[in-house]
Amino acid sequence: MCTKGAFPHRSASSLPLTCVHTYIVCMPVLGSVPWGMKLQCVSLWLLGTILMLCSVDNHGLRRCLISTDMDHIEDSFQEIKRAIQAKDTFPNVTILSTLETLQIIKPLDVCCVTKNLLAFYVDRVFKDHQEPNPKILRKISSIANSFLYMQKTLRQCQEQRQCHCRQEATNVTRVIHDNYDQLEVRSAAVKSLGELDIFLAWIAKNHEVTSSA
Repeated sequence: MCTKGAFPHRSASSLPLTCVHTYIVCMPVLGSVPWGMKLQCVSLWLLGTILMLCSVDNHGLRRCLISTDMDHIEDSFQEIKRAIQAKDTFPNVTILSTLETLQIIKPLDVCCVTKNLLAFYVDRVFKDHQEPNPKILRKISSIANSFLYMQKTLRQCQEQRQCHCRQEATNVTRVIHDNYDQLEVRSAAVKSLGELDIFLAWIAKNHEVTSSA
């Protein structure tokens, strides 16, 4: 038996997301089926429904929309990457790239980690770095402004309750800050700027990005 309709609305007070999609829901006709097979059929149907809902929710949590020109940010960084990395006096130390956890972040944690790393760069790295070269400074300022805009557009995910910070995401952020704190402030800022391409590649991989133009 098939019925068409929207799944029940989930309130913000009980669950993080609201499902408003419409699906075709097929219930097996069990009138002449033995009782044991009825239970098995119903169980499989319920399991399928739950898996479908989880798939929808995970996709939404992972693919927060970021409205910005990523090509412009990447081009700006590539223009200064060599000059920034040449100032790095600790080539064998890393802040982001040793964290293989960035590559295995679960979809549920992507939005929170993105939000935290944007704040890390805006509130610490860009402010701590002192750049005497006007050309490089302009490029860094441009990237910083893009990050501020990304923070603004990412708030849509938070407003839709799609940006929950679980313990795993909090732990990743803490490790990054701990790595940063192990170096002198200016050295840590240079190191983090030199590893910016790691974060940019991670954003491109884990988010749907639209041009702000």
